[in-house]
Amino acid sequence: MNNVLPSDTFVVVNKTILNDNRSLLVNLYQPLIGAVAISLYNTLWSFLDRLELISLEYTHNTLLNNMVISCQEFKEAREKLEAIGLIKTYYKQESVNNYVYELYSPMSAKEFLNNPILNTALYNAIGPKEYDRTIEFFKIPYINLRNYEDITSKFSDTFIWTTSDIRNMELYNLKNKNTRNLSIISKIDINTILNLIPEQLLNHRSLTKDIKEYLIKISFIYNYDNEIMVELIRNSLTDKHTIDKNKLRDNATKYYQFDNMGKLPSLIYRKQPEYLRSTKEGLSKRMQMIKLFETTAPYDFIASKYKTGSPSNNDLKIISYLLLDLDLKPGVVNVLIDYVLKINNNKLNKSFVDAIASQWKKSNIETVEDAMNIAEEEYHKRQNKKGDKKISRAVTKNPTWFDKDIEQNNATEEEIKAFEALLKGND
Repeated sequence: MNNVLPSDTFVVVNKTILNDNRSLLVNLYQPLIGAVAISLYNTLWSFLDRLELISLEYTHNTLLNNMVISCQEFKEAREKLEAIGLIKTYYKQESVNNYVYELYSPMSAKEFLNNPILNTALYNAIGPKEYDRTIEFFKIPYINLRNYEDITSKFSDTFIWTTSDIRNMELYNLKNKNTRNLSIISKIDINTILNLIPEQLLNHRSLTKDIKEYLIKISFIYNYDNEIMVELIRNSLTDKHTIDKNKLRDNATKYYQFDNMGKLPSLIYRKQPEYLRSTKEGLSKRMQMIKLFETTAPYDFIASKYKTGSPSNNDLKIISYLLLDLDLKPGVVNVLIDYVLKINNNKLNKSFVDAIASQWKKSNIETVEDAMNIAEEEYHKRQNKKGDKKISRAVTKNPTWFDKDIEQNNATEEEIKAFEALLKGND
């Protein structure tokens, strides 16, 4: 989809009953998607009419000026709201493009905290102490009613029907409290999993839609494949040959923590943020490389380096370290991966990567172009060092984007198709 222009118009449509959800938005959603995205949600809400049904038509310029943000910052905030289920976006291309933003309610605290993806992400975002405080905040206070009698009136005790009350019932499209589920592309195949677990162990009919969705969420959180999920399911079965969801979640967490030194996975913005992407255009090989680095998730980028399409666990740990611990931007991580693989015999050595990454972090490298430039500078410094045979042996060849002619030479049709194939695979 094209980038939003200030002159593009939009209307806001209310698809739910919007109550005062500040505590839910601030305590549960904001730690995951940030204050700008929450501010955008509230600002879109403010554009609705007095009946909170539909807004007038506005230009995005009005919205951008109201929030004092750029088009790129707006788009990134909107994508986060879409991904977490708070809005849905429709687009119509005309001489002046038009958008429709549908607002949805945040999940209740119970729904949010029982969602394994959101619960895990929140825990890792705010830490155990703040997480416990949040749980306490949303807990229903306990009152001992043991010595009390329930004297609540029943409907039938208070009202009676008469024939004059009976009428033909009609269905209306009335306002209702609507929430959106998280949209996830599954990496596991339920049918394959069923074929690997015999009926004697697992009652296949017990796999309801709810259980299947839960399996997909667990596999997404920890990036588990069919084989690992089968093992986890086998270890999470009850005496009645059904899956114990709590046991499954605990086993999945323990397995992941054992493999990742006690850490839990976090939500990260998968690709280079829009506001940090290059505004230059062109068909040169360098511009094609920049576009590839900027629009590819690091997991997908390193997967493309393997013939099997499956990175090793060690490589995934390094990517996680670069994104989460060092907080490097996804596009910068892609450049770093490509650079290290080229100069270090196609190996991602943790200490070698860390030495370079730490320097880039100190230099505040956030864009792909800056990362490519500093990589080139460091490469030439290494080449110019005399007497360091160890480094000389490690350096095998320089990345293609170091070539000075790459700026002037347009990519061939074959190269463009190769870039497009990679980009299409990452959409």
